[in-house]
Amino acid sequence: MTAAPSAVTRSGCRRFLPAAAAPGDFPPRTTLHSQDSSVPGRAPNHRKRPAMDPLYLRSASTSLVISFDSGEAEVIHWGADLGASLPDLAILGGPVPHSAVDEAIPAGLLPQASSSWQGRPALRGHRIADGVPGHDFSVRLRVADVSADGAGPVRNSAVIVQADADAGISVASSLRLHDGGLLELRHTVTNTGNSPFQLDELATVLPVAPDAVELLDLTGRWCRERHPQRRTIQQGTWVRTGRHGRTGHDASLLFAAGTAGFGNRHGKVWATHLAWSGNHEQFADSVADGRTMIGGSELLGPAEIVLAPGGSYATPALFAAYSDRGLDGVSEAFYAWFRNRPHHVLPGAAGHGAGAGKPRPVVLNTWEAVYFDHNLTTLIELADSAAELGVERFVLDDGWFRGRRDDHAGLGDWYVDEALWPDGLAPLIEAVTSRGMEFGLWVEPEMVNLDSDVVRAHPEWIAGPSAQSYKNGGRLPLEWRHQHILDLVNPDAWQYIYDRVDALLRENNISYLKWDQNRDLLEHGHAGRASVHAQTLAAYRLFDELRKAHPGVEIESCSSGGARVDLGILERTDRIWGSDCNDALERQTIQHWTGLVVPPELVGGHIGPTTSHTTARTHDLSFRAITALFGHFGMEWDIRQVQGAEREELKRFIRLYKEHRGLIHSGRMVRADVPDDALMLHGVVADVAAGDGAAPGSTAALFALVSTRTSFSEQPGRVAIPGLPPETNYRVEAVFPAPGDADYAHTFTQVQPPAWLASGAEASGRFLAEVGVPMPILNPEHAVLLKVTTVGS
Repeated sequence: MTAAPSAVTRSGCRRFLPAAAAPGDFPPRTTLHSQDSSVPGRAPNHRKRPAMDPLYLRSASTSLVISFDSGEAEVIHWGADLGASLPDLAILGGPVPHSAVDEAIPAGLLPQASSSWQGRPALRGHRIADGVPGHDFSVRLRVADVSADGAGPVRNSAVIVQADADAGISVASSLRLHDGGLLELRHTVTNTGNSPFQLDELATVLPVAPDAVELLDLTGRWCRERHPQRRTIQQGTWVRTGRHGRTGHDASLLFAAGTAGFGNRHGKVWATHLAWSGNHEQFADSVADGRTMIGGSELLGPAEIVLAPGGSYATPALFAAYSDRGLDGVSEAFYAWFRNRPHHVLPGAAGHGAGAGKPRPVVLNTWEAVYFDHNLTTLIELADSAAELGVERFVLDDGWFRGRRDDHAGLGDWYVDEALWPDGLAPLIEAVTSRGMEFGLWVEPEMVNLDSDVVRAHPEWIAGPSAQSYKNGGRLPLEWRHQHILDLVNPDAWQYIYDRVDALLRENNISYLKWDQNRDLLEHGHAGRASVHAQTLAAYRLFDELRKAHPGVEIESCSSGGARVDLGILERTDRIWGSDCNDALERQTIQHWTGLVVPPELVGGHIGPTTSHTTARTHDLSFRAITALFGHFGMEWDIRQVQGAEREELKRFIRLYKEHRGLIHSGRMVRADVPDDALMLHGVVADVAAGDGAAPGSTAALFALVSTRTSFSEQPGRVAIPGLPPETNYRVEAVFPAPGDADYAHTFTQVQPPAWLASGAEASGRFLAEVGVPMPILNPEHAVLLKVTTVGS
């Protein structure tokens, strides 16, 4: 469990600060209200309490209003901007129905049964007094202190402390409404009693408006992550549970409620994301009086969190975004948060992270080129071929360490295999760096094989359900990809892994780690007790300490592909691997929905082999390349075999990526609502407010028109191109594939193309959004890249 929150004095006020309140501290704040929570017995009837001004947070067309009139913190509004001032909130006092409690029931920031809330309570747990469990099972939390940043009626962040002195429980809620409109919420519960308190759940929730009638969440599996599913919101609770010990292939990256039929660019949407890489739940809870809450919590194992007197537990952060412009507005809020971080990798970022200030390099990963067949001559040939194409980062994947000839052995023995590499990795690293590329290396520090030196020496380092090691009769979890989990809660195991990865980075010129995690954490325990919570925090600490020791090394989070994609891991890494599937058709959907939350500069997208290794589909180069373009671009392919016209096409595309990566990795993501579900139109529009794409002749946007299958209609007709400033004139051109490219003829199925395709089309942003242009007829599983250039006003 986390350390107890510390009492901090700021601007003359005392508040609680969670020990893990990343990212960053809260600014100096002023005490708004303080109630004496130390008086024994129940608080007085809330109707007789002194009046307390509401808390009003406001930023980027979003408002959050919290009232204290009921004695607890009640979320009155989260959604559209309400302007500079509020009316008297007494006008919101509602009726009391028959067969109900005799006063209005608040929708608390911490919903609780003591206020007669009949949905999911935020806090579940009980006190263990004199060895007897079950005491203080229902707490009555009332406001003890409210402090906020700055002065005036409108704020950006606050800390609200609610307490129940009788039960010996205090909860500090930290809220920050970031500049882009993204709300960050977390709670820290402290046991102020004199006996242990077992915490079963502490959820972060927010109410949505009555017109939120549809629910969107994401699901998936290996090689098919993050696919959408929708349902009507009905009374009851819809729960998405992740018991993988990691985020999971089927995890819902975004949990969104919205108005009927909300889409990419229309409708109101309230969306949440839980920033946690372990077991978790996300849910929508709709009670009989018509109110609906959405939120999430860490899913705690049996007795994982037992708070000693004075002990504390901090929830993962819940990030929440409101948009009246559909899902694209939600993405804008998340992207603004990512790109404002001091350690973001975006070129020109204000911070000093490993990749800050440099473009996202073109990557070659060796996995689908050589798999486990590591041969120095072959790998240098790959490096030669990569450098000639324009690759900027060369990543050696699995198979370089002791005993690793396949996936049955070697995990945990993080020493360079002397039989394969008698001179170490230095000859390959020198070959790569001398050709102008960075060198990257694959690792999987959290995993071990039974057939490894480390397990033979320390069988007790394997996590599992038994208190004893398997060598002493303890039971192991079932194997997954022939591997088990290293118990990072064990300090000796943690230190061993830290030391080995640290040594690799100190002894070799390594600029990048591809950090994998190829199995779920099932029956995961330490010393015979459930420990996913502690394991997740230990893994976070491993990332944090290695980054501190090696600030110039970038880290990618890969987890059997896309099974650890969340803002918890992305606070510690510089990109994620969206999926082990490089099939361009599958990737179109995976990247679309991953990009709802994660900006493209942080999502690895690679051109794989012509025939996909995970689906056996065959795709032309242009389709694979256009798909990989809208991410952190790279290749995972034996590029030595790419010759002739196809190689020239690949070179041209790499030059195109380098020309436009600044736009792709800084602009607004735009996803059109195309009526034909066989077509997708998505792209990136330059940030005109920042001066990008505004000058005549500059690139204002890139769009991909994608055909995923045959259409019901014989031609696509006019397709709108949204998202451009309406009064500016633009030129739209199809730039890839071009008539000279090897697969140009495969792309289209038409007797005659649209009139504009050969020489471009000029129109205003308003015309392009409202009327559009007739699009070419594409063969299924093909795409064309459109470039939009500013002409003038």
